[in-house]
Amino acid sequence: MAVTVDPKTQKLNIRFRVNGYQKQFYLGSGLDNSVKNRIIVESRWEEIQRDIALGRFDSTLESYKFGNYQNRKAVIQTEKLSLDNLWNKFLAFQTQHLESSTIEGDYKQITNIVVELSSQLFKDALTIRDWLLVKYSYHTAHKALAAFSRCYKWGIDSRLIDFNPFEKIQLPSPKKSSIDNEVKAYTLEQRDLIITAFESHPKFSYYSSLIKFLFWTGCRLGEAFALTWGDISRQCTRISITKAYASRVRVLKGTKNNRRRVFPCKEGSKLQSLLLEIKPDSPDPKGLIFKNKAGQRMNLRILDKCWRAQDTRGYRYNGVVAELADQNIVPYLKAYSTRHTFATWAIASGASPEKVAYWIGDNVEAVLKYYCHPDVTKAECPDF
Repeated sequence: MAVTVDPKTQKLNIRFRVNGYQKQFYLGSGLDNSVKNRIIVESRWEEIQRDIALGRFDSTLESYKFGNYQNRKAVIQTEKLSLDNLWNKFLAFQTQHLESSTIEGDYKQITNIVVELSSQLFKDALTIRDWLLVKYSYHTAHKALAAFSRCYKWGIDSRLIDFNPFEKIQLPSPKKSSIDNEVKAYTLEQRDLIITAFESHPKFSYYSSLIKFLFWTGCRLGEAFALTWGDISRQCTRISITKAYASRVRVLKGTKNNRRRVFPCKEGSKLQSLLLEIKPDSPDPKGLIFKNKAGQRMNLRILDKCWRAQDTRGYRYNGVVAELADQNIVPYLKAYSTRHTFATWAIASGASPEKVAYWIGDNVEAVLKYYCHPDVTKAECPDF
């Protein structure tokens, strides 16, 4: 226990350590060891623990002293926290419970904006909003203001500040396309045209197995990059999807929602035949299934080159799908559309949303919202 009793004075004390500090902290209460006083001291210890968890620990212990204990909120308010100071505290708190890839991907751009803002000496939220709209796209400005508002709300909840200046100046959400038939998934014919084009491509045919796998399983790109032969059953009838590779930060992590799942491969299916075909005679359980031409792990940058385009010596060369789109053979959709295509046609073929949600590692609500595209799953309405 951090709450101890001094053997000589029989007074209650608090002793504890905090990560990042070499010394042990000591706080004397001056209170005798009694049931009532112990409740008071333990309450103070709980507050110290909460401050440590929220990233606002006062290492001087001034704000925790007994007797002349000051209101924590008043002490912090005197610091006049600026946006960059509050953002750093908010980011430190988020780091404790979010994946490093999330911090790197979702918060890095906002952090860069905060750093730039700190040099502008802007004090007013409205001025910041107007500056964002001039400096960045509407989408980025909307994203930044929403992040600042979350940051200040956290600051209020953490008793660091008492007002959120960004709460009432949020921008309306960016308008989505009003085109009713916006395509998010390929038809089966278009899917097969893309697969055939990869198989016969003089430069990118090496990656045709990956493209087939993505279209036939609907798994996330990072999940495919993380797969090893230890995740595949002996007869290639079961695929265990338990992890993902975050290309931006180059780390392995859990799946997006930390849901482990087993994808079934039907006996005699195209998917089983593909896995049996590319499976080594004596596969290493830790060996990667999908590699680049150099034998290293696949990543988003390489996939983008063969799917969309690559830049070489000042020239841009179309990837397989961009090439097909230029010829008006298929519309251009991002590589993630392989997931949309699988889910859409799985439902169109009669699979229940519950099954599809399990297969792709999502929830039923998301499947119904994002993967049921009327333009692809057209059906005659019954006469009733």
